[in-house]
Amino acid sequence: MENGYENKQPNICSLAKIMKQLSFAVDFSQRIRGKLVTVILFALLFSSCSESPVDTVFFNFSGDHGVYIVNEGNFMYGNSSLSFYNPDTKRVYNQVFQARNGVPLGDVAQSMSIWKNLGFIVINNSGKIYIIDHSTGEYKGHISGLSSPRYVHIINEKKAYITDLYSKKITIFNPTTFQVTGFIPVGNSNSEFSQHSTEQMVQYKNLIFTNCWSFDNKILVINSDTDQLVDSIEVFKQPNSIVIDRDNKIWVLSDGGFEGSPYGYEQAGLLKINAETHEIERTFRFDKNDRPMNLCINPTKDTLYFLNRHVWKMAVTEKHLPEKAFITSKYTSLYGGFFSVAIDPTNRDVYIGDAIDHRQNGLIYRYDASGSLIDSFKAGISPGDFAFITE
Repeated sequence: MENGYENKQPNICSLAKIMKQLSFAVDFSQRIRGKLVTVILFALLFSSCSESPVDTVFFNFSGDHGVYIVNEGNFMYGNSSLSFYNPDTKRVYNQVFQARNGVPLGDVAQSMSIWKNLGFIVINNSGKIYIIDHSTGEYKGHISGLSSPRYVHIINEKKAYITDLYSKKITIFNPTTFQVTGFIPVGNSNSEFSQHSTEQMVQYKNLIFTNCWSFDNKILVINSDTDQLVDSIEVFKQPNSIVIDRDNKIWVLSDGGFEGSPYGYEQAGLLKINAETHEIERTFRFDKNDRPMNLCINPTKDTLYFLNRHVWKMAVTEKHLPEKAFITSKYTSLYGGFFSVAIDPTNRDVYIGDAIDHRQNGLIYRYDASGSLIDSFKAGISPGDFAFITE
């Protein structure tokens, strides 16, 4: 055992090990047929019987206060990855999923949700979700056959939702068994655009609010008891992120679309919505060239954070948008600024992902709640989401 993990290199070819590898590969590749299966089987046999095959890496993050970093990778390259960072030791582990399980994560990792001892990693362009033990990174199961999954929201031990960019339905699954149990149709057949896409989710009582980002301007309201769409709220164009504050007010950040968009283009905006009445209580408009995104909230739910090239900070009681950036990016003219931001729910530390040029491994910056830099380190390509272990 060394540096928190063990890397074994056995010198003999074990039939039991081969069968274990074959079983694992079949579980990961249910839809592969024909000649590809033969190629994979021969490859596994060859690698298992090589002179010094390298076994998987055994991580142990149990008891750690840490954060998983979801690195998107490049579209169609299949180079997404998962990193883990321990803020107490300032140690980062890159390529955790592949190192632990011996297979790549997939094409465009979108998000990760942690529930109990499990981590649900959404792989957007691969159309699947991998489930791991969040203490070890070990594969526990998967959900496949999805169109373009975006986010997971756990409602209880028997029910969870998956939003989707293209399928016009929310998938219902059991987070304990990983079995799909149903769907909630959300398509808008009256629109000339492909609506409704669904993105992030927040919950108030038994209601799930989800933002429709792509060529859309709606917040959909789902009754989680009946799995029915019960309301929609019109907001600014292209709402890209959503949070709920301490007073049960829902905040929605919209980017306004883009010039030349067939759906239209307007100034980006921020809205405050009453979760009980669904009424819009306050509106904010950004400058014409602003493209805000990645709205998030601190653990006491009284302060908003978002990206607009830099990191901006705003109390939920404010009546005006902030005039000065909280944390400034040095590379806005070269790379367009920061790519992602999240707040540690245990200590309010601010984590920022900088994708740089989206070709090399990105940087992660960790600041304390006052905006002082604590640490920085390399993760994977395009670090886009964070999932914190709090127990």
